[in-house]
Amino acid sequence: MADIDYLNYLEGFLTDNRKEKFLKVLSNRTNHFTVAIEDVFQLHNTSAVMRSCEVFGVQQLNVVEEKFGKSIDKEIAMGAQKWVDVNRYESISNCVESLKQKGYQIIATTPHENDCLMDDFDISKPSALFFGTERDGLSEEVMKNADGFLKIPMVGFTESLNISVSAAIILQNLMNRLRKSDVNWQLSEEEMLEKRIQWAKSSIKDIKRIEARYFAENPKA
Repeated sequence: MADIDYLNYLEGFLTDNRKEKFLKVLSNRTNHFTVAIEDVFQLHNTSAVMRSCEVFGVQQLNVVEEKFGKSIDKEIAMGAQKWVDVNRYESISNCVESLKQKGYQIIATTPHENDCLMDDFDISKPSALFFGTERDGLSEEVMKNADGFLKIPMVGFTESLNISVSAAIILQNLMNRLRKSDVNWQLSEEEMLEKRIQWAKSSIKDIKRIEARYFAENPKA
């Protein structure tokens, strides 16, 4: 109840259009699929993948920074960093273990002898889609822990696509199919409440002062 009261207080500082936009966007968000990117060397590709997650409705992005420490390129992300949750990991093993514990199957997006084309992929299972480096692809660690392999059909001479392009193509395909399915893919009420509070806070300029006033007036909140 306290969270609802807090949300109502914060939303008092937002326009009706802003609040309606949040609800519309959140109605299309999912944690059914999540994306993981492994040691992406070029920063703008990490940012572009984040932007694709935001555009196509994937709420969680997992970034493994075992080799290359980095920060999000805000110019490329185009504000997506405010609306997508970024989980950072120092090792691929920690990332894989964490996602498995959350109930995700590990899907390596790479050509493989047991791979599956996008249109044949089973969208009913919660899946973590792993994308590898521009230079070396996915690590052996991901490949040996993968529950499945997914690839984009290609008919040209080129055998690979840029990671950000691959992510956009796969997310558009899978999310479009998911929304047309009977799978229970939307955020729970609790998850939506959490995001509405977070997004409201990120939209209010003087949030620290406003929060301090609310908690001063509601010490039990």
